[in-house]
Amino acid sequence: MDYKNAGVDIEAGYKSVELMKEHIKKTMRPEVLGGIGGFAGAFSLNKIKDMEDPVLLSGTDGCGTKVQLAYIMDKHDTIGIDAVAMCVNDIACSGGEPLFFLDYIACGKNYPEKIATIVKGVAEGCIQSEAALVGGETAEHPGLMKEEEYDLAGFAVGVVERKDLITGEDIKPGDTLIGIASTGVHSNGFSLVRKVFDMTKEALDTYYDELGTTLGEALLAPTRIYVKALKSVKNAGVKIKGCSHITGGGFYENIPRMLPDGVVAKIKKDSYEVPAIFKLLAKTGDIEEQMMYNTYNMGIGMCIAVDPADVDKTLKALELTGDKAYVIGSVAAGEKGVELC
Repeated sequence: MDYKNAGVDIEAGYKSVELMKEHIKKTMRPEVLGGIGGFAGAFSLNKIKDMEDPVLLSGTDGCGTKVQLAYIMDKHDTIGIDAVAMCVNDIACSGGEPLFFLDYIACGKNYPEKIATIVKGVAEGCIQSEAALVGGETAEHPGLMKEEEYDLAGFAVGVVERKDLITGEDIKPGDTLIGIASTGVHSNGFSLVRKVFDMTKEALDTYYDELGTTLGEALLAPTRIYVKALKSVKNAGVKIKGCSHITGGGFYENIPRMLPDGVVAKIKKDSYEVPAIFKLLAKTGDIEEQMMYNTYNMGIGMCIAVDPADVDKTLKALELTGDKAYVIGSVAAGEKGVELC
């Protein structure tokens, strides 16, 4: 008996690392010390020393059950973007710059080419967020997971000047709420998605006119990364008073997280067009509107609060990064929470 007969192929692990190295190299920043293969990823803090009052930010997350669609469709090149997005968007939401990222892949069997393709997506997410991919882990779990299955999660670290932290404490009645468009369902609510639609390749390969693509392609669309968008707003001289990453829990759970006591976010539902994938999901699953807004991003991946005088500058800054944005509401005095009208 040996380790390979027990279900863990060490040689496959070595091959995976070799195949992914070319993708990892594309994410390197000057601060990264050493190469891939060490016991820890090394990142110089020399530039941070020049900051006035640096604050480290961190975020960890995964892609949830969205990974099931990836292995049903045998498409693994974008799920890594989701893993990065879920972490770096939270860092950007606090006003920070992502510095580096580490991934963790658990799989039933290590297929080197598949693992390298997943990491290619992780690297793409790091490139989009300008974070370095400094390390990771691929773990085989024979007998615990099916051979074709895997799970993906990650961890990111960023930095921000304390004075630039986005805390929401300065939000006041009269402030404007701007929604930045999502690319679809992103990475939350897939346990419900998988109950509504048949999780078969045939069903996911079905083309829908209203989607302009297949169901699977619409659902697997990678999560939008908002790091450059929020940086563009900051560089335009706009103070982002509050920021909410619309993830699990939708509008009702996430928007209040950026609000101080004594104010309520009033969202106008007709201020933008809800993407077709959410309409199809609600119709097919007979899901009530409140549950949709309490589960999904409904086409808004990030919500920011700004002074009304800064609205035009904010919209122009977001346009420069290729993001669609809408004035979706305002802040009013009231009990902390969200009102959809």
